[in-house]
Amino acid sequence: MPTDVAIPPTVLPLAPSYRLPGILIVAAIALLFLNLWLGLGIAVFGLFLLYQAATLRLFFTPTDLDIYRGDRLLRRFPYSMWLNWRIYWSLLPILFYFRETESIHFLPILFDSQELRTALEQFCPPR
Repeated sequence: MPTDVAIPPTVLPLAPSYRLPGILIVAAIALLFLNLWLGLGIAVFGLFLLYQAATLRLFFTPTDLDIYRGDRLLRRFPYSMWLNWRIYWSLLPILFYFRETESIHFLPILFDSQELRTALEQFCPPR
């Protein structure tokens, strides 16, 4: 459940990246000339991801991955529940996948992908 919690000072925050939303928005502008509805759909999705990149923050702690919006904790993912993780497409990383014992998560990469990989290798090494 979401709670208002102060962000602990001993965590590693990830810098946001606007690369994926920017690529989608530029592609949508080009697609508007070919197919109005497809272009509008991709533009809306790109704007949604832009908003998420601007407002969400990922913090790696010694025990879990926390997702915050401002000072509000939205979700906590304990590493002890993780089975594996992967970042898809090394040349243009766009998708972060991780599997917990009871669920699978796919997240668009809205954060610096190198920082994400470094933090994952540090806090939750591949098993």
